[in-house]
Amino acid sequence: MTSNVGPGDGTSSAFQFLHEKVQRWIWRQGWESLREIQERSIPVLLAGDRDLIITAGTASGKTEAAFLPIISRLAGESSPSALGFRAMYVCPLRALINDQFVRMECLCAELDIEVTRWHGDVSTSIKAKARKTPRGVLLITPESLEAILVRHGQLARRMFGVLSYVVIDEMHAFIGSPRGKQLQSLLHRIDVASGSHAIRVGLSATLADERASCAFLRPLAPDAVCILPRSSLGQELKLQLRGYVTPSRGCLSPASGDNEGDAPDDPSQIAIAHHLFDTLRGKRSLVFAGSRKNVENYAVRLADLSKSLGVPEEFFAHHGNLSKEHREDAERRMKDTTRPASIVCTTTLELGIDVGAIESVAQIGPGHTVSGMRQRLGRSGRRLGQAAVMRVYIQEEALSEKSHPLDALRCGTIQTIAMLNLMLQGWNDPIPPGRLDLSTLLHQVLALIAQNGGISASGAWNQLVASGVFADVDQAIFKRLLRRMGNPDVGLIEQAPDGTLLPGPKGEKLIESRDIYAVFSTAEEYRVVTTEGRSVGQTPIDPPVVAGQFMVLGGRRWRVLEVDVHRKEILVSPASGGKPPEFGGELRPPADAVISEMRRVYETVSIPTFLDRSALELLAEARTTFDRLGLRHAAACRHEGVLLLFPWVGERRQQALILALVKAGLEPTPLGLAIGVPSIEEKALLTELKRLAAGEVPEPRELATFVSQKVIEKFDGYLDDDLLNLAFAREHLDTSFLPQLAAEMLRCFLCSLG
Repeated sequence: MTSNVGPGDGTSSAFQFLHEKVQRWIWRQGWESLREIQERSIPVLLAGDRDLIITAGTASGKTEAAFLPIISRLAGESSPSALGFRAMYVCPLRALINDQFVRMECLCAELDIEVTRWHGDVSTSIKAKARKTPRGVLLITPESLEAILVRHGQLARRMFGVLSYVVIDEMHAFIGSPRGKQLQSLLHRIDVASGSHAIRVGLSATLADERASCAFLRPLAPDAVCILPRSSLGQELKLQLRGYVTPSRGCLSPASGDNEGDAPDDPSQIAIAHHLFDTLRGKRSLVFAGSRKNVENYAVRLADLSKSLGVPEEFFAHHGNLSKEHREDAERRMKDTTRPASIVCTTTLELGIDVGAIESVAQIGPGHTVSGMRQRLGRSGRRLGQAAVMRVYIQEEALSEKSHPLDALRCGTIQTIAMLNLMLQGWNDPIPPGRLDLSTLLHQVLALIAQNGGISASGAWNQLVASGVFADVDQAIFKRLLRRMGNPDVGLIEQAPDGTLLPGPKGEKLIESRDIYAVFSTAEEYRVVTTEGRSVGQTPIDPPVVAGQFMVLGGRRWRVLEVDVHRKEILVSPASGGKPPEFGGELRPPADAVISEMRRVYETVSIPTFLDRSALELLAEARTTFDRLGLRHAAACRHEGVLLLFPWVGERRQQALILALVKAGLEPTPLGLAIGVPSIEEKALLTELKRLAAGEVPEPRELATFVSQKVIEKFDGYLDDDLLNLAFAREHLDTSFLPQLAAEMLRCFLCSLG
C-alpha cells in the first residue's frame, strides 16, 4: 500500500511512519499521494519533541498535516483507554469545530479514539459525559475552555493530565488580539494545573511575523519552535480589479440617503450585481461584500435577477446577524456538489469553514487588511491544478469641478492596488507592538482566582506575566492593576489576611455570569446629536473622537463639542469657516506599509496588469490629481478654507500627530489619507510642527488624556483613567516618529505653500 501513496511520484518518505490503521484510512479516502506539507510535518510531530507552526493556504491539508501523525502516535500508545484528553484542537469558530468534528470522527473511528466537540451549541449531557470520562481528542473554542477552568478548575488535572498535543487552528486570527492573549493564558494555566507540557501546533494560512508567531505559540521559548513555511511551488493566481463610477451623493435621489455608497438606486451597485450574476452564475463562489447591509443589498439584487430570468436561486446571504439555521442552510447548499451556488457574506466565511470547492472569490471594496485579502483569495482554487481567482470591485464618485481632492485622488482604488501589490509580494499586516491588554489581564486575574478558589499575588504574576503571556506588563503596572481591582468602588477582588486574592462582591457576580468566559465584545457605536437634539447618525468609537476636533458624517462637517461616555453620545454643531469636506473616502488610514505603497503607486508610471479599463482610468485620474495638487513634493494643499495635510503614515502615527495638534489647540479633522486643519490655523500649525521637529514631543500617555472614549475592550470599564491612558497610548499611538515626520512635513509644507 505504501507504493500507492506518495508526494506525486508514487513514493512517500513519511507515509510508512504512520500507524497502519491511519494508512488504511488514507487508502480508503482514495488519496493518490500525501500533500507536500503533510510529508514535511509527519516526522516532526511523530518525534513529539518540538512545537510546530504549519503555514499553508486554505484547503491545503494543514489539518491532516497535524492530525495524521498525532492520531498515529495516540493509536500507538500502550494505554489509550486511560482517562484524560490526549489531544486538543482549539479554533475561533463553532462552525469550524463542527466541520472538523465530522472529519476527525471519520479518521478516529477506525482507531477507537473518541472525539468530543465542546462549544456553546453542544448539549450539557455530552459535556457532562466528557468531564466524567475524558478521552481521545477534544475540539473546543477558547471560551468553552475558559468555562471548564472557571467552573470545574478542580478537574483540570483529570481532564488534561495526559495531554500530549494542542493544535491551534487559524492561529493568525488570535495573534495580536485580546482573544489571543486569553488563549495563551489558558494554555499556560492548563500546563500548571495539570502538570502536562503538551506539544503545541499552530496552523495558519498567513503569518505576518515568524518571530512573533513563534513567541505567541511558546512565549518563553520561541527559538525552539519549528516552522514549516509555504511551499515554494506557487499556485497560478488570477486577479482583476474592476472600477465603477457612482454619481456623487448630491445626484442620488433623497430616498437613497446612505453613508455606505450602496444606495438602492446607485447605478454602480446595479452594474456590479449584474457582473457578479453574469460571471458567477453556474459556478461556486464567495462574494465578500463588506458590511452586513451590503450583503443584504447584493443578495437581494442577485436573487431578483435569478427570479426575473426564471432560473434557479443560486445566491445566498451569510452574516453574523442571521440565525445559525440560516447560515448553516447556506453552507449546506454550497457543499451540495450537484448544484451551483454562491454565498454573499461578510468576514464570517473568511476563515476555513468548509463550504466545498470554491472556484472564485469576489470582494467589494478594498477590505481591511492584506492578510484578510490573502485569506479570502486562498478559499478558491483548492483542487489540484486549479487557479486561485479573485475579482475586486471598487466604487468611486463621479468627479466635477466641485469634487473634494480626496475624491479626485481615488483613494479607494489606490489603496486596493497597493494592497494587491503587497499581497503578491508576500507582505502581511504586522502584529501590533507593545500591547498591554490590561482588559484581558484583569479578566485573567479574576478567572485564575475562580479556577483555583483564590491565588496569591505572586502566583498570579508567575502564571500570567512571568510566563511570558503578558510580557509587556511590568511589576509596577501589575500592582496598580491589582490595587484597582481591589478598590472598594470596583469590588472585583479582596485580599484575605494570609494574602490570598479572593473574589470581591462584584467579582463574584461576574464569575457567576456567563460574561466571564469571553474577552471579546461587539464594537460600540456612539450616537451623534446636534445641539438642537437632532440625531445625525452613529459612529464607531475607534478611531477615537476628541472634543474640539472636526468630524465628517452624513456628508457634512461637524465640530465635536462634547463626548459623553456614559450616554454614548457625541454632541456636535455644524462646522463653520468653510464648506463641508464632502468626499466618499475611508476615514481610517491603513497600515504604514500600505500607505507607503499607495504613495509609490501615485508617484510611478507602472501599470498593474490586473486592472480593467475603468480601474485603469481611475488610476490615471488619481495620478493626474496627485501631480496637480503638487503632492509629489508637497505635504499639504488648500481646499476651500481647509489645509489638507498628507503625512503618509499609518493609523498609529497619524493618531499621534492628530492628538499632538489637538494638544496645541488646533482643530484637526481625520480624513483617512489626509488630516484637515482650518486655514486660519496655518500659523499655529507651523509653530507646532517646528516644536515637534525640534524633538519637543508630548508623552503618549499625555496625548491619551485628550481621548474621552478609551473604554474599547470588554473589561476596560473597570480600569481607572491612569491605566486607560497607559493602555491606550501603548496600543494606539506611535510618537517615536513624530520629530522625523514633522520635519519632513515642515520642509514640504514650506516649499509648497510658501
